[in-house]
Amino acid sequence: MIYLASNSPRRAELLNQIGISFLRINGSIDEQRKPDESAEEYVLRLALEKAQAGFTNSDQSRPVLGADTIVVVDHHVLEKPENELAGREMMQLLSGRTHQVFTAIAVVNSRLEKTRLVKTDVSFKSLSEQDIAEYWLTGEPLDKAGGYAIQGIAGKFITNINGSYSAVVGLPLYETELLIKEFKE
Repeated sequence: MIYLASNSPRRAELLNQIGISFLRINGSIDEQRKPDESAEEYVLRLALEKAQAGFTNSDQSRPVLGADTIVVVDHHVLEKPENELAGREMMQLLSGRTHQVFTAIAVVNSRLEKTRLVKTDVSFKSLSEQDIAEYWLTGEPLDKAGGYAIQGIAGKFITNINGSYSAVVGLPLYETELLIKEFKE
């Protein structure tokens, strides 16, 4: 049994999928990128800070898992689109190209803090303006890193994936299980 410092329904589904029991805990933090912080440093810091915040908010009887996912294209970090214009611009950037999805996980208890970073290459087909407009109208892009959900409607845009599908959804299952096992020893 662990605590999950996330409100993401996708992360909960993924933990359930591999049989990890958890209770949710508040791991809310300020998610602002620092000047000169690399994408890798940024996503790792966010995952760790979420786990730390969750641990502080817990009864500290079990490890806390935190995670964060970002999309990176041309060294630009694409987070959740703030509005329709931002969402459409993200889709135009991803159209016909390969980008990276970085998902960081962190587990914290009273003795240890450990992190892992998983990078996955995702290729999109070329998207028409109509594809982008119709996708925006579904509402799916609103709360998704990079403005899309691979496990949702946007799955039809994906031509190739090299790496961890579950990491793109929001939680790399293989690495998560390994990391949690380190806290059981």
